[in-house]
Amino acid sequence: MPSNIEKIQNIVNTHIDAWCRKSATDVAASYTEDACFIINHGEPMNGHQDIADMVSGFCDEFPDVVLRLDNTFIAGHHAVYVWTFQGTQVNTGKYVEFQGWEEWELDENLKVKSSKGWFDAEDYERQLQA
Repeated sequence: MPSNIEKIQNIVNTHIDAWCRKSATDVAASYTEDACFIINHGEPMNGHQDIADMVSGFCDEFPDVVLRLDNTFIAGHHAVYVWTFQGTQVNTGKYVEFQGWEEWELDENLKVKSSKGWFDAEDYERQLQA
């Protein structure tokens, strides 16, 4: 029987794979129905629909999106995964590549109940304007 660490690592891998497949519903399925997800101190996204809408927005804006898993840290029911986002913006043809991370708090069923995501928004904007 796999340990919680192995199970959580598998959840992270499945989550990253769903991003690369551009499956907003599968990304959202990593979260609880009432999950709260905040990026860079922005407006909270609450629940599957808000999270799926955010993913769909990125995938529409960057149809060739690749999310690469760079590292994972797991402690109990908490996980941090570090990623690199790569893609070409559909309207401008600008290629962007930037890193970020998500900090997850998981429930007893190993679903994400809260997430804080971070990336350098200034670098992201600079790349889109370059």
